[in-house]
Amino acid sequence: MRQVVISGSGLFTPPHSITNDALVESFNAYVDMFNGEHAGLIEQGHVAPLAYSSSEFIEKASGIKHRYVMVKEGILDPEVMMPLIPERGSDAISLQAEMGIEAAIMALEQAKLKAEQIDLIIVACAYTQRAYPAMAIEIQRALGTRGYGYDMQVACSSATFAIAAATNAIATGAALRVLVINPEICSAQVNYRDRDSHFIFGDVATALVLEDQSLAQSDNHFTILSTRCFTDYSNNIRSNFGFLNRCDPSTAHQADKLFHQQGRKVFKELLPMIYQHLDEHLAENSLTPQAFKRFWLHQANINMNQFVVKKLLGDEVTPAQAPVVLDQYANTASAGSVIAFHQFSDDFKTGELGLLSSFGAGYSIGSVILQKQ
Repeated sequence: MRQVVISGSGLFTPPHSITNDALVESFNAYVDMFNGEHAGLIEQGHVAPLAYSSSEFIEKASGIKHRYVMVKEGILDPEVMMPLIPERGSDAISLQAEMGIEAAIMALEQAKLKAEQIDLIIVACAYTQRAYPAMAIEIQRALGTRGYGYDMQVACSSATFAIAAATNAIATGAALRVLVINPEICSAQVNYRDRDSHFIFGDVATALVLEDQSLAQSDNHFTILSTRCFTDYSNNIRSNFGFLNRCDPSTAHQADKLFHQQGRKVFKELLPMIYQHLDEHLAENSLTPQAFKRFWLHQANINMNQFVVKKLLGDEVTPAQAPVVLDQYANTASAGSVIAFHQFSDDFKTGELGLLSSFGAGYSIGSVILQKQ
């Protein structure tokens, strides 16, 4: 079995940014419009009035202060409240592929590789903008890689599950070098009229190069010691958007076609699963949490992350042990933990351990144990 390493990482940050204050101003203007239009029904008790949001509420609930988006137009308009993304022709590069290519080029440069040395591309993300042709195959053509490519979706665990799939492909000889790409356009799935979730997501793209360790040309790489994946079905985080929606015009545009969740149930049910998953993964490798220099955790909610690291390490946890990027990037679905890895891995010394982990809808949990070479 071949030893597999991560030899390069890449990050594409979208051109537009939105602060909490800007988002709140737009949302509260919508609240005023809604409450004014339904004033009679609200007074009669037939319709519940909407409540204002605030930057303080958002930061306390999530730790998010800011997010990046590919298209800003429309999001802050109280009469629109969605990104107005023009549809591109079939002969043009798709938006998601464009993002993924930028991150991939950076990862290839870091790994000191050319695109034609890649055997497999896995595009792994919470949402893909179409069913087929696969985004991975479009990127394969645009970059000029060889071999094959495919898309996979496991919501916020897509990146870690793809790392596991890529590791297995290399270890068994199905590929020698793999690009894992996570182009997340989450802004298009946000319900900007929902106080509990209008602030959660941002857009981004990340990429990782995985390869047979004997072929690695970069001096800066991490060996993958172990991967672990887990799923358990739950409806508590859901999006019902899909091609079947067009077959029922009466419900095609209802709010359940966007991201929605039962946050308290998620906290209550998912946290114990995360603890158990990580405890078992570390035990399988005869490791303790104290053996790790850093935990690159899923960047969904600061409170959930704090629960996880305190369960692992106790109350005395430093920011360097579990770095946060969601304050600036918001929840970027599967890409969040990879952003953290990309931005906070340069200070590792030979032999030091790190753990990359994701958790979210499905439920799904993925973890990867890494050692600096």
